[in-house]
Order: sequence, then structure tokens, then C-alpha cells
Amino acid sequence: MIDISRIKAITLDLDDTLWPVWPTIAGAEVALSDWLNQYAPATAALSQEPELKKAVRAEIAQRHADQAHDLSFLRREAIREMLLRAGDPGHLAEAAFEVFFAARQRVELFDDALPALAFWSQRYPVVALSNGNADVHRVGIGQYFHASVSAQSLGVAKPDPRIFLAGAQAAGVLPHEVLHIGDDAHADCVGAMDAGMQVVWLNREGKDWPHPSHPAPVQVAELNALCALWPPPKRGIHPHA
Repeated sequence: MIDISRIKAITLDLDDTLWPVWPTIAGAEVALSDWLNQYAPATAALSQEPELKKAVRAEIAQRHADQAHDLSFLRREAIREMLLRAGDPGHLAEAAFEVFFAARQRVELFDDALPALAFWSQRYPVVALSNGNADVHRVGIGQYFHASVSAQSLGVAKPDPRIFLAGAQAAGVLPHEVLHIGDDAHADCVGAMDAGMQVVWLNREGKDWPHPSHPAPVQVAELNALCALWPPPKRGIHPHA
């Protein structure tokens, strides 16, 4: 069980914790394709070859291995490479990426996300801790967050303990005073454990714990079940009782 009395802050993953990420990315890909059809049709045609797109993204990731933490940079450069291969101007990559990025912020929250965010933000500073490039303010949930720490802004990605330590620092607490919640057994759970935090694994699909080197953390299938572990607020004693 988690020790609620120790918790002074919450760090929270975003993608696949508060919303399903792949439908979001698919929508962003459609928006990008529509833009390319209008402004760079040769690239749009080339982008219809999924194996080529996959190969280009792998090549960009290898070429810029030092930028592995920055998904926005890698996505922009992959778009640029596709433009150049199709004979379109490379400078269109900036505008094309902005179309993709704006659509990437249009997420459909899980039903339990907003109630949980409201619950925790009334009790603790909540810090977003993500390897992705979602922006909680553009998504429309920034009011629930005390701060955001991303792999892109910090230069290191989960499970590197440094991103968890930065999250604790942003909340103004010590690592052992943080509860980290996320869906990724390795990036979220192992990383947070190694940083000295308490951890809850949001295991929506009922997967088996895959890391025998670390004890399995507390697991919940939905965020509402986690909120239910908190004791009810103490009621004041009526003066005439």
C-alpha cells in the first residue's frame, strides 16, 4: 500500500495516463497529411508509403541520437527529410510541424482523468512529468498543474532519475515525499522507484508486472480507484454535539 501520510506532491504522466495517445497521434497525422496535400503535394504523395516514413523516422532518430529526448525536434526533422526527398522546400517543415503539433494537443481524456486531477490538485501540488510533447495548457488542463517537466525541456527522459528529481524540485518537496503515477512499467514505475518516490502503476489493461528486479508497485486499473484510497475528509464537530 502507499503511505498517504508521506505524500506532499503528485507527479503525473500524461500520454496513456490521462488520455490514449495513439488516437491523438493518428488525428495529428491526418491534419499533417491534409496540410501537405495543399502546400506540398509531392511530399503528401511520398508520405503515403508507410515503410518509407518509418525508415525516414528511424534514420532521423539515429542521425540525431543526442536529441532522443526531444520528440518535437525528431518529428520536425523527419518532416523536413520527407519534404527534401520529394523535392519540396525544406523550410516548410516548420509550418507543417506546427499543424501536427496543434492537432497533437487535441486529446480525448479518459473519463477518470478530470475527477482525479480535481481531487489531487485540491490537496497537493501536481507536476506533469512526460517524455512526450503534450502541453497541459494547450490541452486545456493547465489549471490543475503546479508545474510541468518534460524530457524536451530538461534534456533527459524517463526512466532517468533526474527527470523525477526535477519534478520533486518543481513541487518544492523531497523525492520520498512524492507519489508518481503513470502507465509505463519501465519509464514511470522503475524510474520513479530508482528516484526514491512512491509509485502507483496505472495498469488499465491488466498486464503482468514485467520487472522482477523491482518489487511490483501498487496497481490500479483506473484513477478513481486510486483516489478512493484516500480517507474521507474529517468533518468538524458540531458545537452542540
